[in-house]
Amino acid sequence: MQHSGGTARGFSLLEMMAVLAVIAILALIALPSYMDKIVREQVAESLPLADLAKPAIQAAWLAGAPLPADNAAAGLPAPEKIVGNFVGSVKVDRGAVHIAFGNKAHSALKGKVLTVRPAGVEDARIVPLTWLCGPAKAPAPMVAQGKDQTSVAVALLPIRCR
Repeated sequence: MQHSGGTARGFSLLEMMAVLAVIAILALIALPSYMDKIVREQVAESLPLADLAKPAIQAAWLAGAPLPADNAAAGLPAPEKIVGNFVGSVKVDRGAVHIAFGNKAHSALKGKVLTVRPAGVEDARIVPLTWLCGPAKAPAPMVAQGKDQTSVAVALLPIRCR
């Protein structure tokens, strides 16, 4: 088609390449945040496996007994038998629940651990436990029980675990 001045209308190859370059740069900027979102969703989807151990830990706390030392003391199967799409094992250790990532987990998670720990008021065990995810701190006057072994990067944890 001819424009009234006799010049052709449309995009030149150079203009099209410039637009594609800008789109590619924007896509590369957005990709890491999208991948982090996928990893956070996999962590959040794995958290309910810790719920299997919570009743036994809560019962021991209310009874004034020591918190379960391992899976057997919590009435659970061996750690490697508690698995999920993104979880390779769930291990109880003195009340803390350690979720080890494996199976179909994103490569940023494989081999990493997320700890869910109980926190309670030590001289008022009638007060129910609250559960801390990862490096979260216990609200005063509660004291966290068990050791935090979280190795998942804080930036990859869901907001409730930060």
